[in-house]
Amino acid sequence: MYKKAKASFWTVEEVDLSKDLPHWESLKREERKFISHVLAFFAASDGIVNENLLQRFTREVQVLEARCFYGFQFTMENIHSEMYSLLIDTYIRYPEERTFLFNAIETLPCIKQKADWALNWINSETSTYGERVVAFAAVEGIFFSGSFASIFWLKKL
Repeated sequence: MYKKAKASFWTVEEVDLSKDLPHWESLKREERKFISHVLAFFAASDGIVNENLLQRFTREVQVLEARCFYGFQFTMENIHSEMYSLLIDTYIRYPEERTFLFNAIETLPCIKQKADWALNWINSETSTYGERVVAFAAVEGIFFSGSFASIFWLKKL
């Protein structure tokens, strides 16, 4: 698993955003708002995923290959977070709106609820490793995948 993940490595510098702004501006206001809120969720949530990896998973798992994978996942989550932040910086013109989006855990109730749910699992003293794996599979498989699916749906309109 670690080797497969390593083969998919990329950096933010490889992504050319120079032609994106005209496309962003051509979207309807409601579409831009929708996408900016999804980006805000992504930017905030990758940090939470990393907190779980750092505070819990890497301390609990002793299998070397799994620990290597978690280290790589931590790096990739940082790259994703950097990319989402760069997208917000690129697309959102007004500093107050950028601040609002970068503070989405405090400013957007739906994102706060998701964040609180995930943080409760990180901070749980009674849950097992297996329960937290399932919880974070839900974070990645439902919260993130649902948000990505909504962007793909919007693309088809």
